[in-house]
Amino acid sequence: MIVDCGIYRDGRRTEGPADFSDALDEARATGDAFVWIGLHEPTEVEFEHVTSEFGLHPLAVEDALRAHQRPKLEIYDDSLFVVIKPVVYEQESDTVSAGELMLFIGDSFVVTVRHGEGAPLAAVRSRLEAEPEVLRHGPTSVLYAVSDAVVDRYIEVAAELQADLDELEAQVFTPAGTGDSSNTAASIYTFKRQVLEFRRATNPLSAPMARLSSAGVPFVDSESQPFFRDVNDHLTRAVEHVEGLDRLLSDILSAHLAQVGVRQNDDMRKISAWAAMAAVPTMVAGIYGMNFEHMPELDLAWTYPAVIVLMGVAVVGLYRLFKRRGWM
Repeated sequence: MIVDCGIYRDGRRTEGPADFSDALDEARATGDAFVWIGLHEPTEVEFEHVTSEFGLHPLAVEDALRAHQRPKLEIYDDSLFVVIKPVVYEQESDTVSAGELMLFIGDSFVVTVRHGEGAPLAAVRSRLEAEPEVLRHGPTSVLYAVSDAVVDRYIEVAAELQADLDELEAQVFTPAGTGDSSNTAASIYTFKRQVLEFRRATNPLSAPMARLSSAGVPFVDSESQPFFRDVNDHLTRAVEHVEGLDRLLSDILSAHLAQVGVRQNDDMRKISAWAAMAAVPTMVAGIYGMNFEHMPELDLAWTYPAVIVLMGVAVVGLYRLFKRRGWM
């Protein structure tokens, strides 16, 4: 569906024809205006009219309709096709979800196609309309504003993930016996999946942003390079932050598995110590429990209490030995 359609002349939104094909003709006729059309999850039938009027390349149109694309920048004869994946951090479930945002930049027009609920452009459009000096740069200003908003959101989501990671780290390194670590490994793997989803959005975008920061990209204002360099710098920070989160998660997982191994060894040592202490009286009692006739001690009155005392001394001695060595 078409969310909004506006004509912008000299950095300000103006009244124009309701039909976007007439609006495009008017914008091209004046030479200092452009049309911005926003669509949200359009169907093939809805997008067909836009495709024919703006002359969009069929391969780019196919990508825009099917979604599930990597961030990329493609140059066609009549337009520039950019794919960006905005991310949203959901506080209720502590998860990261990624949407998709496609932009077609051409002669006097911008077409934005949004998939998912993670990238509403109403705020970006409102901000741009409040800055006519930016809008005067034409369709390039829309591409810059959208990229800047998405990358700034990357940094915010990275900060929120860092806070969750600090909590997970504290949970992993909680002293044994004072916290519930039964689901810690599952929590770490779930967190790694969130970071992986985040990396799929940020890392592939580096190449398109670096290309937009350089000269020679069609349909992009040459004076916009410093702005895209600024966006690229912010993106680099976000990418480095995400990679740091991933490395730290791997370290935390290794530390957790090492802790599990140490705790299992401690448990085995305790079990072995108790088994050893039980084995000594069992052995002595087993010997005297056999039906031998020629055992001199059986005829002595002090044999039974002596054997009991022997077993007690052996158990106490083993207990003190294991306690001193840290097995108990």
